[in-house]
Amino acid sequence: MGELPVRPPPNRVRWRRSAITPMPNTPDIHHQVTVYTPESRIRRPHELVGSMVRDLAAGRDLAWRLAVRDISAQYRQTLLGIAWAFIIPLATTLTWMFLNGSGVVAVGETDIPYPVYVFTGTMLWSILTDALKAPILQCNQAKSMLSKLNFSKEALIVAAIYKTLFNGGIKVLLMLIGVLALGVMPGWNILLFPLGLFALVLAGTAIGLFLTPIALLYQDISKAIPLGMQFLMYLTPVVYPMPEEGFAAEVLVYNPFTALLTTARDWLTGVTPDLMVKFAVMNAVMILVLLIGWIIYRAAMPILIERMNA
Repeated sequence: MGELPVRPPPNRVRWRRSAITPMPNTPDIHHQVTVYTPESRIRRPHELVGSMVRDLAAGRDLAWRLAVRDISAQYRQTLLGIAWAFIIPLATTLTWMFLNGSGVVAVGETDIPYPVYVFTGTMLWSILTDALKAPILQCNQAKSMLSKLNFSKEALIVAAIYKTLFNGGIKVLLMLIGVLALGVMPGWNILLFPLGLFALVLAGTAIGLFLTPIALLYQDISKAIPLGMQFLMYLTPVVYPMPEEGFAAEVLVYNPFTALLTTARDWLTGVTPDLMVKFAVMNAVMILVLLIGWIIYRAAMPILIERMNA
């Protein structure tokens, strides 16, 4: 009789089979590759909204880590640190106080002491400007990461909002100290001031997100924003009160930032706001702009990443 074939021990067979057979629920790494092409996939509205919400939730942890890293680097690499949060607004305040006091510029009567008026106005305007620039700066800093890693792109926008809120919180604290030091006691309506602060951050983020895809392609947008915001500041009652009549009054009334800034300042300093209807309308408009900008951001990002790698 011939020899019977010798079979390996059962445990050895099981060991080899487990070494080459993937475990249940284990993702195949060969399918974790995302290819970016100029063609964008068209989705149904409910699918688009669902994917936006899922990506927003998926990017929370990454957004927090990015914000903590950037904030730490922002203040660790400067000699004056947090002082930069108010140096420029304070310089603007002192300049306009000098111009007003010397009679070079007549700004008119204000409901609160002029130093408080111009200081709170410039600080609030700087919060709006920071919110507008934050999404663009965050995405520009993450260009190398965008082209190499597959992650929720909403994390960049949320990280930008975190940074804006942190820096804005420092400025709000300095404003409160300055208002009290200059003898102005806020009233009960200071409880509504967080709504005014939220409106400024919302408006800045909405416009910044809307401009982000263009700014990633053309650096001219990032360079033009400081100049444009400086020009808009003088078309907004930041350092001077609202005129009662004339062409300037018409311009300021139709300026979308007028109601947002003046209402926030009035709530902070105890003055009764008189542009509440426009304030509510502008918040509704900015929410719509934010949603449209978010959709454009998602649709444009694969195309932008493909061009970065070209």
